This record gives sequence, structure tokens and C-alpha cells, in this order.
Amino acid sequence: MSTIDAHHPVAFRPQIAVLTLFGSAMVAFGVFLSGFVMSEPAPYELLMVLQVAVWFLLGLKISRAVAPLLALLLTFNVGGILSLTVMKDLGTGPMYLAVSTFLALTSVFYAAIIEHRHQRLRLIFQAWVAAAIITGLLGILGYFHAFPGAEAFTLYDRAKGAFQDPNVFGPFLIAPALYLMHGLLTGKLSSAPLRVAGLLIIALGVFLSFSRAAWALFLFSAVALVFILLLKERTGAFRLKILLLSLAAVVLLVVAVVIALQFEQVRNLFLDRTTLVKEYDGGHLGRFARHRIGFLMMMENPLGIGPMVFSQIFPEDEHNIWLKSLTSYGWLGFVSYVAMMVWTLTIGFRFLLRDRPWQPYLMIAWIVIIGHVIIGNVIDTDHWRHFYLLLGIVWGCGALEWRHQRALRRSPLPA
Repeated sequence: MSTIDAHHPVAFRPQIAVLTLFGSAMVAFGVFLSGFVMSEPAPYELLMVLQVAVWFLLGLKISRAVAPLLALLLTFNVGGILSLTVMKDLGTGPMYLAVSTFLALTSVFYAAIIEHRHQRLRLIFQAWVAAAIITGLLGILGYFHAFPGAEAFTLYDRAKGAFQDPNVFGPFLIAPALYLMHGLLTGKLSSAPLRVAGLLIIALGVFLSFSRAAWALFLFSAVALVFILLLKERTGAFRLKILLLSLAAVVLLVVAVVIALQFEQVRNLFLDRTTLVKEYDGGHLGRFARHRIGFLMMMENPLGIGPMVFSQIFPEDEHNIWLKSLTSYGWLGFVSYVAMMVWTLTIGFRFLLRDRPWQPYLMIAWIVIIGHVIIGNVIDTDHWRHFYLLLGIVWGCGALEWRHQRALRRSPLPA
């Protein structure tokens, strides 16, 4: 958890090693807790506030490769602070921006600890998978009322697991699903049964969330993962293996969905949710009408209108991350958010196919972030904890590549 000075006596190295292992375990535990947010502040916030402070006090540094992320996120939140100045009643605005600033710091924290030690990526994803399987099981059991009080894990007859909203629960499960899929497609067949079992639980959780955004995100991410693996791997045998396993996975998922549709409750809600444009989407002051009116309104409000104010003017929230950045963070926040997303996607694209130990984790996080950018047109991803984790992963891997290239430049040329 602290930087190691090469001039320290050897006697201190075991203590540093213990601190490093303990710190890595706490990072994994924090990621695990991100899957259990039924009230705020959640245990995740309490642990991460303490952990971020301790890590930086003990010497965790922000490198030049991670500094732009910090600058963009701080600028984004400065825009939010400026939006408070136009609010007649501050209400919950300051607390909303406090949460935004905290999440921004967690993103920078994840990037810094990943750059410090890339082996933490595996711990992060393993903890994420464990959280996804447990919260996914809670959502499934809750949906079918498997035990007394199980309805606590549902909302509006939709599975939400240990989350407050099915629309956050579903997307939270996508990155762990891709991690299991990647292991299934590239790993040993001996571990396939466990990965298949975990993937089925997570996929059923996504399905029972009845979140159209989560369904689209899952489909897009799975197809993109297979496509990139086929692009990356050159051998015909490996490509055949990926195609066959992908086909088998699709068949299993289809069978699982068909079995779930045998329940009348599931079938009725599925038919309702598969309607592309519902009344609250295309009706008077529906989602799309609010988007159009909101963007026109923001052209006359460079400082925004303040957090949570949009829902006081219209029947519901923005349900659009771009409009949300304008209303709650003003033009300054919007520009910094767009710049951050473009920069993040550029990092992933540049380093996506390079043969590095951290390449699979970068690939998964980059794919899921692209998916979040797409669904951000119909949903608000502003305070999604796992989204800031994904940002940290991509920027951390970018920082690792920066360090790797710098080390190559400094190394002596071969004779």
C-alpha cells in the first residue's frame, strides 16, 4: 500500500509485502461490495472513502498517464459546482455532487493501483464475478419468491438483486459475464463447467432484470468480445474453438431463456418489455420528447440547471447521460465528459490487440464502456459505481502501457 524505496533495509521488505497483499485484498473486497447497494451510503462507500484516503496517505502516486483522468473528472465536477449557483433551492444538490466527486476519486484510485501492480486486475475481476453471482442469485430467487422476504430483491416484478434499481443491476453483471466468457473461450476445458454455471446465473439475472438497456448491452458486449478474439487470434484451430464454444454458449442461453419463458409471469413481462417504443418513451413528454426539449433548454443555460432539478420540471429524470451532463454539470461538465469518453475509448482502441498480461482486462472493460456509451442515450449512468471502476481499469491499463513503453525506451539497445 505504500511505495517501496530501493534504499530501505532488506528487513523491511516482508512488512511491505504483507501491506501490499493486505491492500490488494481490501481492493478486491471493495469491488465485491460494489454489488450490494440497497441503501445509501452503502458499505462500498464507507470502505472506499477510508481506503482511498489511506492508500494516498501511504504514498500511492498519480502518474502523468493517469493525471488527465483526474483533471477531466475534476473539471466535470467543477461544472457541477457552478450549476449549484443557479439553483433557487439547493436541496440535495450538494450531496449529489459530493457523491459525484467521491466516485471520480474512486476511478482515479483504481487506475493508480492498477498501474502500481497489474496483478490486481485479476483480483478485481474475480471479486466482481463473485459479487455478480451472489447478487444475481438473489435477484433470481427474489423474482420467483423462493423464500420469505425475497421480494426485497425485486422492484416492479423485475429482479434487482442487492441493488436499488433493476436498470443498474443488469448492466453491473455484464463485465463479469464477459470475464467468464473470455475464460471459457480461451482457458482450459477442465474449468469450463464452473464458468458455464456462473455465466448461466449471471445471464438469467440479466434477463430477469427486464432492463432493455441491459439486454442490449449484454448482446453487444458478447458479440464484440467474440469478434475481437477472432481478430486477435490468427490460428485456424483457435478460431474454430472460439466459434464452436460461442455457438454452444448461445444454445445454452437460448435454452435457459426458453425454460424461463414457460413461467407465465416471466412470459407476460417479457412480451411487455420487448415493445421497442412504449408510452413513456414516445408519448407526450415521454423520454424522447424530454430529450429534445431538454437539449433546447440547455442551449440557454450554460451553467446548467442543477442536479435533480430536471425531474422537478418534467415528469421524470433525463434518462440520457449527455443531457444529464448538461443539466447537472453545465457546458463545462458536458465538454469535459465528452472529452473523457473520447480519450478513454482512444486508449482502449490503441492498445487493444497488444500482447500484454493486462490485455484481456483492458479488452473487457473497453467493450463494456462502449456499450455504456451506447445505452447512455436512453439511460443515466452518472452515479453507477461499476462505470467508474471500468474507467479506472481502462486508464490503469493505459498507464501500464505507458510505463512499459517508457521502460523499453530507457533500456539499452541489444548488441
